[in-house]
Amino acid sequence: MYRYDKHDQRLIEERVTEFKHQTRRFLEGDLDVDQFRSLRLMNGLYVERYAPMLRVAIPYGELSSKQLRRLAHVARNYDRGYGHFTTRQNIQFNWPKLEQAPEILEQLAEVQMHAIQSSGNCIRNTTTDHLAGITPDEIEDPRPYCEIIRQWSTLHPEFSFLPRKFKIAVTGSPRDRAASQVHDIGLHLVKNAAGETGFQVYVGGGQGRTPVIGVIIREFLPKADLLTYFEAILRVYNLLGRRDNIYKARIKILVKSLGIRRFRKMVNEEWQHIRETSLQLHQREIDNMVEHFRDPPFVKGLDASSQELGLTRNPQFRRWLAQNTLSHKRAGYRAVYLSLKAPEQAPGDITAEQLDAVADLAERYSFGEARTTHTQNLLLPHVLEADLFELWKATRKFALDTPNIGTVTDVICCPGLDFCSLANASAIPIALEINQRFSQLESLYDIGDVQIKISGCMNACGHHHVGHIGILGVDKKGEEWYQLTLGGSADEDARLGQRIGPAFAREDITDAIQRIIETYVDLRREGESFLQTLDRLGLEPFKQGAYSLSRKSS
Repeated sequence: MYRYDKHDQRLIEERVTEFKHQTRRFLEGDLDVDQFRSLRLMNGLYVERYAPMLRVAIPYGELSSKQLRRLAHVARNYDRGYGHFTTRQNIQFNWPKLEQAPEILEQLAEVQMHAIQSSGNCIRNTTTDHLAGITPDEIEDPRPYCEIIRQWSTLHPEFSFLPRKFKIAVTGSPRDRAASQVHDIGLHLVKNAAGETGFQVYVGGGQGRTPVIGVIIREFLPKADLLTYFEAILRVYNLLGRRDNIYKARIKILVKSLGIRRFRKMVNEEWQHIRETSLQLHQREIDNMVEHFRDPPFVKGLDASSQELGLTRNPQFRRWLAQNTLSHKRAGYRAVYLSLKAPEQAPGDITAEQLDAVADLAERYSFGEARTTHTQNLLLPHVLEADLFELWKATRKFALDTPNIGTVTDVICCPGLDFCSLANASAIPIALEINQRFSQLESLYDIGDVQIKISGCMNACGHHHVGHIGILGVDKKGEEWYQLTLGGSADEDARLGQRIGPAFAREDITDAIQRIIETYVDLRREGESFLQTLDRLGLEPFKQGAYSLSRKSS
């Protein structure tokens, strides 16, 4: 993991001091609401439906056990005993008091954490594949480049007040587990014909009211040019992006209006002016950053046979092993998911006790490291196969063992109307209904990987546009209704789902989801995934199934 140097630490400490004074001035009436808004947003503080919400940045999803314990402390002493992990690998606290926010940030700074640029019209937290540095199919570990981007973008004087928020994702594997193509910039580590490693660059992706899959702006970007090319993209966007309409302010709108050829030309022209500057990355700088992400001291001489030690002990353990663990690039190790999708648990929520437990498990079994995932679960990246049975028993004590990763019940969900002031409808209760409905089915694992994603409004924090089944909450004359889309994907085959028809009433939506799943199971061919069946048959059979027993629709 990357550890702060004295410059990093000084920066976040001074930022906390600055925000403490800003908050005091607001509370004393020296700053009005509008003056304080941009200041608090740049420090991760929102004013939500019932209380302030503090979003804490977790750069590229990495957490130490010490940081986990501090998050538990914040949840226990400044919130209502829990936090919420988001699809951008951050954590949110939904009930802090405004006057205590600087104190929370002060305590987080002690463990190298902050909320800088976790909101506002700036470059947000850079995300990546939660299996970075682990997965056997990786071209190169993307985390060093995420950290380079973090350092470049933090309090960047030119890009602190962009037309709209700006999000970046990086992946180093052919499998895209970072949803990179629905980001403002998505980076894929690739090799060119000469065998050199660089970046394929996507631009203009995003969700919200106008969902767009990003387009390739550059097939191969040398590593040395990473920051200069980013500067060029951001400069063109900062100059030409619309500030007169919040709904048309994202870079995706600019790219679409100009066309990718013209946008690329403008970026290249700007790039030529700044390419040979101090922002050029030298190999020694990259090598120095890579040193922060070297492998932990793995046990040598292991092979995969140790996995067989626990296979016959317990059928529940076998299920957990199959569903919640993944192969590791190092023989004798596995990556282990800690599910935050138990049947009675809001997706992504975690209690202070669970945070402390994860810290203990990370220290005991995974070199003191845990990771947050794009799917609102946690991961222990480096677990000895010989320790898996003991780890499983330990997770059961804290309801972190639900064997549902990659199933229908592994639902992605935003906070919705339960917390968010922008939401039109509930999201968490729908996720809980789906989880409870399907977790009891013996056929749950036979259904396979069907990704359900729920958003409580068009801002799409639950990524419904790219769900295999996407659920969007809408308001109709004060009632909660839900639109369904099918066929979306955030993976390497990224695409937007198609709306199937009129919205469903609150009391019908879970039944409609079940009938869609039943249609898939009835009509699929052997070995055929949900998306493959949908592509073969089209929407109509699923539409007929969804509406067959609907009590009302609109």
